[in-house]
Amino acid sequence: MTSPTLGTPAAATTETATDAEGLTADRVTAHTLLNCLIREVSGPEHQATVAGGHLLVRLPRRGVLLRVALRRLSLIGAHRFSGPPERNEGPDWSPLGSDALADLIHEELALRTGTDNEEFISQVAASRATIRTVLHARRDHQPSPDTYLDSEQSLVYGHRFHPTPKSRTGDPREWLEHGPETGARFPLRYLAVRPELLRAEGDCTALDGLGPVRPDRVVLPVHPWQYRMLSGHRALRAALTRGDVHDLGVGGPPVAPTASVRTVYEPGADVFLKFSLNVRLTNCVRKNSVYELSGAVVLNGVVQPVFAALRERYPGCALLGEPGYRSLDLDGSRDLHEGFGLIVREGFGRLLPPGVTPLLAAAVADEYPNSPAHISRLLARRGTDPLAWWDAYLGLLLPPVLAAYFEHGVVLEPHLQNVLVGVRADGMPTHILFRDLEGTKLVPERHQQTLEALDEEVRDPLTYSAARGWDRVAYCLLVNHVAEMAGALADTAPALEAALWGLVHDHIAAYAADAGNPPRLRALLSGVPLPAKANLMLRWARQPDRHATYVPLPSPLSDDFTRQVTR
Repeated sequence: MTSPTLGTPAAATTETATDAEGLTADRVTAHTLLNCLIREVSGPEHQATVAGGHLLVRLPRRGVLLRVALRRLSLIGAHRFSGPPERNEGPDWSPLGSDALADLIHEELALRTGTDNEEFISQVAASRATIRTVLHARRDHQPSPDTYLDSEQSLVYGHRFHPTPKSRTGDPREWLEHGPETGARFPLRYLAVRPELLRAEGDCTALDGLGPVRPDRVVLPVHPWQYRMLSGHRALRAALTRGDVHDLGVGGPPVAPTASVRTVYEPGADVFLKFSLNVRLTNCVRKNSVYELSGAVVLNGVVQPVFAALRERYPGCALLGEPGYRSLDLDGSRDLHEGFGLIVREGFGRLLPPGVTPLLAAAVADEYPNSPAHISRLLARRGTDPLAWWDAYLGLLLPPVLAAYFEHGVVLEPHLQNVLVGVRADGMPTHILFRDLEGTKLVPERHQQTLEALDEEVRDPLTYSAARGWDRVAYCLLVNHVAEMAGALADTAPALEAALWGLVHDHIAAYAADAGNPPRLRALLSGVPLPAKANLMLRWARQPDRHATYVPLPSPLSDDFTRQVTR
């Protein structure tokens, strides 16, 4: 892999590999911190402005003025930067590395909130170190012949609006061996368990053909990294000693970690396995909690009929179902039940016709083209018109998400990592596949009977009020997904950005007309602010994702807005 010169996607650098990797990691980290600062703090406080080809950002409590060169302005404030951020020093400007910038943001946020976060600086540094380590490991990386898996494993830099997108706990040797960014493949570990010591719900038959067969035992696939972390647990050691559980070791077909790290894909069986990992990735320890295990099965039962109805109207959409989970039940240990909890997710083989290849939406929309899935490379396949591609894409993506919410009371979470795009050989999109029921919620007024039948521990995390659900849909669909995909398209043709948003407006208006013009869509088309998840402030407060708040973004969806920015 050639590290890009920062601010210029895919351009080659003349520096040595090690220096280039460190510079790239530092510059991307600094740009990402600026993205978060502008969206959540400086923008809402009117402390950011454009002048002389730079974005100027003031930290008012700290009394510091920053600037960064602009590669491209964005209608939604998701600008592209070039070069290092700089700090004003009287008549001069001094370049800042990510450490110095993180220090200044730390000081500003401490003054703003009246609280401190002593983890913040180290987490930023850890994220930068991960990027540098990955770049070094990918130095001689060649794209996989499996274009789908290459797209899953191409997210080197992570979320553009998260302050620590690649922060992760654990030994780098562990996450390099089991992480997606280096094209990892590895065999699973298998435990043979007495049936009465398993806990399972739903349909887990997809697991039965993966590992060795043992008479009178049920085989449980286990993530090898997680097994190392839990192998010393007292209840597990006792069960192994008694012979209630047999450790069959590693073996079977190799699996490939996907973008989420803990979910792997087994191509031969066309099945995804969503494991628990007691590792903090970005903001959370990635463990399948009890309510998530049972909740996935409940949601699958509710959402599959919804998608059957949606697919009748919108044939290009589908959901990768999660029909069951399997885990251990040893001495009632919650740690082992959650730690070895494994959710089965359907593959995409039966959902896509021959000649259509799935690609991870996040790879298509990446700021830097790290894989053949990138939008610039899809458009180049047959010289496709960006507006034609975008029109087809929006027609696949928007209607099913809006219909799920407005007509079925189902809150999908269609952010870029939760969506696969099916494309033809010419790069045109033909299908949209949604995945991961963890973020899917039900509006209680529409699903009262289903929810009342559940234990409170499972029921409450499955529900969003209509208002909270709409914030989540609007953020994931329009800010995280549509805005980032439009940004990647605008990088290929900057003059088209207003037209790209004009098509978004038209597709939403067309659905709204069919759905009786719901008030929330009327407001959206009138240009009310869009809700953006406040990842910086969430990380500063050290809160889990379920406590996320939103900040308002100026919307490019109203006709007045578009006319103003294109004068």
